Amino acid sequence: MPTAIDSASLPSRSKLASIDKSCMHDRLPRLTPRKKAPPPQNPLPIPETPPLPPPADLQSSDFHEPTRRILSPYDHGLFRVSPTYSLIISFVFSLSEAAADQKISSIYSNNVPDVIRSLLSILSGVDEIIRQCPPTNQGDSRFGNPSFRLFFDTIALQSSSWHSLLGVSSSSAIAEVSIYLHNSFGNRTRIDYGSGHELNFIMWLLCLNRLSILPPSTFPALALLVFPRYIRLMRNIQSTYYLEPAGSHGVWGLDDYHFLPFLFGASQLLHHPYIRPLSIHNELILEEEGDEYIYLDMVRETMASKSVKGLKWTQPMLDDISGAKSWEKVEQGMRRMFLKEVLGKLPVMQHFLFGSLIPAAEGMSKEEELGIQPEEDEKEGGEISIGHDGVQHVHRNDAWGDCCGIKIPSTVAAAQEAKKKGDGDGFRRIPFD
Repeated sequence: MPTAIDSASLPSRSKLASIDKSCMHDRLPRLTPRKKAPPPQNPLPIPETPPLPPPADLQSSDFHEPTRRILSPYDHGLFRVSPTYSLIISFVFSLSEAAADQKISSIYSNNVPDVIRSLLSILSGVDEIIRQCPPTNQGDSRFGNPSFRLFFDTIALQSSSWHSLLGVSSSSAIAEVSIYLHNSFGNRTRIDYGSGHELNFIMWLLCLNRLSILPPSTFPALALLVFPRYIRLMRNIQSTYYLEPAGSHGVWGLDDYHFLPFLFGASQLLHHPYIRPLSIHNELILEEEGDEYIYLDMVRETMASKSVKGLKWTQPMLDDISGAKSWEKVEQGMRRMFLKEVLGKLPVMQHFLFGSLIPAAEGMSKEEELGIQPEEDEKEGGEISIGHDGVQHVHRNDAWGDCCGIKIPSTVAAAQEAKKKGDGDGFRRIPFD
């Protein structure tokens, strides 16, 4: 027969609860707050600005006409570990840093040195030559206009007087320095233009720096007055002569023609109080601030030259970059891109010219030793290879656009032709936009 349980011998409810809690505490794992996963780190270090060496003694300079010296991957490797490589990086990044946190209007043209006014005068003179050499009528063709070659030859005739205006007195020095200016407007034979030609303009300024004509005190004016004036001049040349994009990556690149405006422009906006990378999608900001900031002006011009509305369709790389958290991230990315996509691209750098002011590294190939004809006599661009049968053009198939022997019609030319027909006033929308 069951016996009665003495209630006094049973544990109380509070004691049972404490026992349950202690047991649960031992059985359940300790809860710890979740930690956010660290953001992915870019494995590439942020390129720093090397110190800019002082100009060399000009009395020991042996001026000569620049030639190509990067004629193989081996030559390219020698260049990338040479003092000249560091010199170019130092000059380009120094110009970019000189533009940091400054509007274009912060450089007052009335207070700039005389040499800056002379540079601006030269670029205005090039604009005048465009008017003297109008394009020939070639129907509805969107490829390069042959009148560009007359324009190019006229530039060469004026070059000596322009450099005398800058204070370059030696004829041999003028012959060396002027080559960079000539090639900064495009290729005479192929009637095209790309980031390598844009780099030639910066190398022209670097040569003037090596001649002690453009000291570091002029760098802000170079970045914010002279370089934007050059970009506007190139837009006139591109729209007049329908320059084809040289090695263009089309919609997969930043721009059909230019790169450095995005580097200098990102530096301008580094610590702006309200303009963010996403602001490039705000048409009101582009309209109101585009004249002051190079980056915004480039986006505005890109949108105006396309027949389709929306950066995500026309320039997806620019659209992706707009998602960056800060302009500092954008500027760092532009530095990396300059080293990889400009100085690090063999098809671009095989057109680079070396002289006494921008010297080649010891052991790099020479055109005359390999029996290579001057570039102006070549009909094709892009990468070349040297074999038993001589120099051959390499048609690359690993990435679209690296072979600049492929003729690519200009979107600028398409926009100009549309204006002629009276149907270039509006955007054509993507059907699924």
